Amino acid sequence: MRKKQKTMEELLEEALVPEEEQPYEVPGNWMWTRLENVSNYIQRGKSPKYVEISTAKVVSQKCVQWSGFDITPARNIDEESLKSYQEERFLRKNDLLWNSTGTGTIGRVALIENELDGKVVADSHVTVVRPNQRIISSQVLYKWLAGPVVQNKLNNAWSGSTNQVELNLTSVKKQIVPIPPKSEQKRIVDKVERLLSKIDEAKRLIEEAKETFELRRAAILDKAFRGELTRKWREANLSTTITNNELNEERYIIPKEWKWTTIGEITTFVGSGSTPKGGSDIYQTEGIPFIRSQNVLRNKMDIENIVYISEEIYSKMKRTQMCGEETLLNITGASIGRAAKLSINLIPCNINQHVCALRFVDNINKDLPQYWLNSPYIQKIIREWQIGATRQALNFPQVRSLPFPLMPKEEQDELVKIISGLLGKEDKMRILTELDKSISQLKDSILSKAFRGELGTNDPDEESAIELLKEVLQEQTN
Repeated sequence: MRKKQKTMEELLEEALVPEEEQPYEVPGNWMWTRLENVSNYIQRGKSPKYVEISTAKVVSQKCVQWSGFDITPARNIDEESLKSYQEERFLRKNDLLWNSTGTGTIGRVALIENELDGKVVADSHVTVVRPNQRIISSQVLYKWLAGPVVQNKLNNAWSGSTNQVELNLTSVKKQIVPIPPKSEQKRIVDKVERLLSKIDEAKRLIEEAKETFELRRAAILDKAFRGELTRKWREANLSTTITNNELNEERYIIPKEWKWTTIGEITTFVGSGSTPKGGSDIYQTEGIPFIRSQNVLRNKMDIENIVYISEEIYSKMKRTQMCGEETLLNITGASIGRAAKLSINLIPCNINQHVCALRFVDNINKDLPQYWLNSPYIQKIIREWQIGATRQALNFPQVRSLPFPLMPKEEQDELVKIISGLLGKEDKMRILTELDKSISQLKDSILSKAFRGELGTNDPDEESAIELLKEVLQEQTN
């Protein structure tokens, strides 16, 4: 028996997202539908047969970046194997590529904005979405998929997952999409791109300012520990040579009143903590502060993402219960080498295994070591130790062997005063970081407003987007 053909009303009912499933209300001439209803093609790529030399390319997740589509990392694929590929599998201008596997890469989306040279296909970790341009432009769909509604939903779905996460084909096809009228789509793209270009320029200026600050800070610390910042003070306050300083060939010349020593010779404790068993479940929203490497920045503590442990757990970690005069040094991972004096207002607190605490003897100004450890000289030593290392980590003997330019206590106090004054004037990093966060939030806000019809560009008198959908559905009933 021949299957009864669906009516326009039935097709439309299936295509439109029920009101209870819509995430929010959109203008009356917009509609909510699903990605499969506004796409000519949605499919994961295939596992390729790689070759060294070929005119054909296969796109991987490395090609799909937030900065855009990049064909450079694409590898060569056996041209003979492409004979089994259907024509629709070959990538073309205006296709959207959506990374579909792997923590950290999944969810990234890119738009192919230009014509491709030769035959190009996607591998099995990338989903290809080919929008029906009559209903929705690729630029609009890209901005929706890259925007906060979709990305936050994906991030929430996968946060905390330890398994290989995957964006399956069904999820892609059923992804809901708001569709404005075609004229409004163009206005949205134009306005969003104008606004985002201003944001990108602001981000560029912030990055330049950060880089300038870091160079300035490095220069200040370099001069500080070569004796240049306190030269006049020494001339006025030290009339005689206090110590004899012999130049070590591996170090640089310091003032004659100073001498080289090591961290181990001027500390009473060098050690790191541990993370109690129980994983992230041991952390609380209040209790005893528990310091991790992300809380230790250069010359300052960041408590924005601090976690807490219970009194019971704290009591069992006696060796690394902090007293408030410690200098903390990150000894593993990407943040290795960052150092800061522990904030006294965090006491009592404890540290994990990625953070090393250093307690210095009484004749060391407790603010001075953080500046020395962040100086270009020490950072260079730490970088050199990492070359050829099997893992990015500092061990305690290495930390203890770090050199330290010891100066009279009075000069230490004066130097700390000068450094803190200079860095205080120059320290725009916190402000710049906050600006950077605000700009990222502003970008999300613009995209969010764009797909709520709140950019001030929507014309309520324009023909409803549903009419676009009806035209396409009509072809299915003929």
